[in-house]
Amino acid sequence: MKRAFNFGPGPSALPLSVLQETAAEWLDFAGTGMSVLEVSHRGAEYEAVHKDAQARFKRLLGLGDDYTVLMVGGGASTQFAAVPLNLLRPGQTADYLVTGYWAKKAYKEAQLFGTVNLAADTAVEGAYCRVPRAEECLFTPGAAYVHLTSNNTIFGSQYPSFPKPAAPLVADMSSDLLSRPIDARAFALIYAGAQKNLGPAGVTVVIIRNDLLERCRDGMPTMLHYPTLAKADSLHNTPPCFAIYLMGKVLKWVEEQGGLEGMGRRSKQKAEALYGAIDRHAGFYRAPVDKDSRSAMNVVFRLPSEELEKRFISEAKAQGMVGLKGHRSVGGVRASIYNGVEPAWVEALASFMEQFVRQHG
Repeated sequence: MKRAFNFGPGPSALPLSVLQETAAEWLDFAGTGMSVLEVSHRGAEYEAVHKDAQARFKRLLGLGDDYTVLMVGGGASTQFAAVPLNLLRPGQTADYLVTGYWAKKAYKEAQLFGTVNLAADTAVEGAYCRVPRAEECLFTPGAAYVHLTSNNTIFGSQYPSFPKPAAPLVADMSSDLLSRPIDARAFALIYAGAQKNLGPAGVTVVIIRNDLLERCRDGMPTMLHYPTLAKADSLHNTPPCFAIYLMGKVLKWVEEQGGLEGMGRRSKQKAEALYGAIDRHAGFYRAPVDKDSRSAMNVVFRLPSEELEKRFISEAKAQGMVGLKGHRSVGGVRASIYNGVEPAWVEALASFMEQFVRQHG
C-alpha cells in the first residue's frame, strides 16, 4: 500500500490505525452483521458510539457536567449564524476579533442578526500576519459575547494565548482543537468542524457551557437552536452517524498519544521542523506571519517567484507529498500539519525543502 504524505488543508489526514480499525469493522459493526452506515441511530450499538464520543471530548478538555457536547451537521460555517441567533439578543452587541478569512466571514454573518462590534482587525492591505495584542482589543462593556477564530488556516496565524474579556468567550477552533493544551473552561462556547484534527467532514462539534444554554433566545430555527439540540442529545434528527463514529475513534487515538499534552508536543515538533527550514534559508523561503503568531497547524510560506512555487509543489508531489498548494486567495505554499499528519512526513518535507533550496537557491 502506498500512502500519500497528505498536507491538505482539510479534509486532512487521518491516523492510519483509525482507518485500519474502521476497515476491519466495515461490514460487521459491533457484531450487528451490518456496516455502521446501516445501523439505526436509535439503536443501542450506535448510542454507545454517540455517548462515548461526547465523554471523550469532556475528558480530553477537562470539562465536567456543566458543559454540553453537541454533534451536528452543517459545518462550522453554519455556526457563524447559529451563534448570534442563539446568543445575541435585541439591544445587545457582540464583539468579533477578525484575524483572517474565516474570522471575517463569521463577523459578516453575525451582522445579519444584530449589532456587531469589530473589536479588532489585524488586516494590513488585505493580508493577516498576526493576531491582535491585548491592548488592541476594544471590547464593548456588557457585550453578549466575544468571538474569535483560534487558528487561521489560510494566512497561517494562531493565538499563542487567548484574551480574557469580561463577556462570554466564543471560539471557532475548527483547525486546532485537540492539537495542544488549552484551558477549555475559559470558553463559554467552542465549535469546530471535524475535518482537520477530529475526524472526517460531516460533523461539527459544539461545546457549550450550560448557563449559556439557559440564556439562548427562543423562537429560533429548530435545527440551529442549541437548547433544542441539547435536550435531544444531538438526536433531534438523524445525526451524521458515520462521521461521529469515526471521530470517536480519532478521539480514542488522541488519548492514546498522551492527550492534549502529547498532541501539543507532537504539534510543536512538526512545526519547528518546517519553520526551522524556513528560517535557515530566510533569503529563499519567507513566512509572511509574525513569529509570535505563527501557526503550528498551517505553515504558510513563499518562495522568490510564483514559478518556483509551482515547481516546488510539482516536485514535492512527485515525491508523494500532496496538498501543498496555498489557498487560491493568497497563493504560495501551505503545509497543513494537523493531528493525523505523521512527524515522519514532516521530516521528509523539511528535507525536501533543504534539497530544493540547494538546487534552486
